[in-house]
Amino acid sequence: MAAAGRINFSIQVAGLSDDTFQVIEFHGHEALSMIYRYQIELASRFDNIEPENIVDQSVCLTLVRDGRVVRYVHGIVQSFHKADTGFHHTRYTLALVPSFARCQLRQNSRIFQTKTAVEIITTLLAEMGIMDYAFALKRTPAVREYCVQYRETDLAFIERLAGEEGIFYYFEHAQGQHTLCFCDQSNQTSQQDDAITYNATAGGMATQPYISSFIRKKKIAPATVFLKDYSFKNPAYSFLNVQQANDAEYQAKYYEHYDYPGRYKDDVSGLAFTKIRLEYLRRDAEQASIHSDAMQLTVGYRFKLTDHFEPSNNRTWLVTALSSQGTQPQALEEAGGTGATTFSNEAVLLPDTRPWRPQPNPKPRVDGPQMATVVGPAEEEIYCDEYGRVKIQFPWDREGEHDEQASCWVRVAQAWAGAQYGFVAIPRIGHEVIVSFLEGDPDQPIITGRTYHVSNQTPYPLPASKTVTTLKTQTHKGEGSNELRFEDEKDQEEVYLHAQKNMAIQVENSKNERVEYDRSVSIGHDEALDVANDRKVTVTGNQDHHTTGNFRRSTEGDFSNTVTGDLAQKIAGAFGISADGALTIKSGSKITLQVGGSFVVIHSGGVDINGSAINLNSGGSPGALPLPDSVQVLKTAAAEGSAFVANCPAV
Repeated sequence: MAAAGRINFSIQVAGLSDDTFQVIEFHGHEALSMIYRYQIELASRFDNIEPENIVDQSVCLTLVRDGRVVRYVHGIVQSFHKADTGFHHTRYTLALVPSFARCQLRQNSRIFQTKTAVEIITTLLAEMGIMDYAFALKRTPAVREYCVQYRETDLAFIERLAGEEGIFYYFEHAQGQHTLCFCDQSNQTSQQDDAITYNATAGGMATQPYISSFIRKKKIAPATVFLKDYSFKNPAYSFLNVQQANDAEYQAKYYEHYDYPGRYKDDVSGLAFTKIRLEYLRRDAEQASIHSDAMQLTVGYRFKLTDHFEPSNNRTWLVTALSSQGTQPQALEEAGGTGATTFSNEAVLLPDTRPWRPQPNPKPRVDGPQMATVVGPAEEEIYCDEYGRVKIQFPWDREGEHDEQASCWVRVAQAWAGAQYGFVAIPRIGHEVIVSFLEGDPDQPIITGRTYHVSNQTPYPLPASKTVTTLKTQTHKGEGSNELRFEDEKDQEEVYLHAQKNMAIQVENSKNERVEYDRSVSIGHDEALDVANDRKVTVTGNQDHHTTGNFRRSTEGDFSNTVTGDLAQKIAGAFGISADGALTIKSGSKITLQVGGSFVVIHSGGVDINGSAINLNSGGSPGALPLPDSVQVLKTAAAEGSAFVANCPAV
């Protein structure tokens, strides 16, 4: 298309004079949320321009009409190469891209915590030296507890985050710079000053830029979006969100889009993400495509269309994609370059009242489990939260400091998990764990296993102890362990239970123990036995009881002692019996009472009394010495030679 008015193109590369290159032709393509690229053919009087002096330098393509700059396309030189050399000129080819394209050149795996998408994007741009950027957002993105850039370029990561939040980007150009603009509302982007006329019949007679072809179209698209997700903090809640289109009256309503997981953990984000998904799926439901020679058209800018025969088309439109081409053949004199400079473009437009959302880039998937190390504060050995979650550090994480800031809280799969029952074993700091990812999502790690390695070895050496199965703990901030161990070696089978300090066993009903052979119990200190009801002890063979100290026995009821054989008692000290009632001693044969050479024998034939003196007295008393109620009193009485009765006066 021959452009209206007199036009020309020029280019300036940083570090070179403005007349170093002449533009022969260019082809450029740009779109919302896309890196623009202009391929520019150049001619120069210099044949010795080296690529290493050009690439990565600032460059600006200037489009001029009737002596007035209409548009700048500013960026950096992505690539540069030398072509043929003629009599007077050498041809070169240059690719112009935004400085944002540098973000394609850095791939990383890193973790961001408690940051919004805007904060993450800002961090990445600053690290790449990109300072000319701006945000114009109506909705404030939520803080992300844990967000992983996983084997992605910075560009892919930024585009993914922006897409998830419904944020698109475009560029504003000036002579010395270009600004990266982030926006989430179609009607809040930059506005072109001048309206552009529609003129389908102008031919070569037009004196002003115009749109020569305007095609408006509609197409069917999903009318309803359902998104759903899950949170372990609210497992019974549905988290189902739905959004219905209010501009789909021309089509069937049952075109539904349902997806899980929706990548949200609350309804505020869920509702926003569902709306963003619907707007993305319907972004092409109504649009227009045009051909024009209007050099001022720029992606991300809005302009007013006038003079269209269909009044509804005379409105404000947003440029969402643009392909431009220009030729300037007179730049090559020796090649017979003649003819007029030409410019044309094709663009895709969207009514600025309709939302435009970028395509949501798929998240990178983690292909299988990964290894990680449990981490925490330097002074801790065990570090967890109320859900038993721990912090971990992955081997690929270059920025983590192996402390409690290395990751979010990560859930731990347990062997059994019920409501206030189950199995709990918290991975400790330094342990190696196996980490899986829900739906392959690097933002959702979960510990599913644990492993030994050369630094954390098994409790018993292997394979020497291959028959041992053990559950062995380690004392927290101390030495020792608790352990339940099983030995399965033939003829050495054993169940071993070790408590480093206390052991408590509580049986709510009955407890039965059967020992088929010997049983020994050794108690290093005291033992107390409390039986709330009856106690029965049966010994089929002999029973020996040895007490090295005192022995006391108290019966609050009756006491019965039955001996089917003989009963022998040997007392090294005193022996006392006290009965508040009657005291009966009965023998089927005889009863003998003996002290020294004196004795009394009671038998069926009578009573025999033998002693050096026999005293019979009336009156008197047994003396003031009471019957002892303790062993110590008995010992004292025996030492004194007391018979526990007062001595009768001699007759």
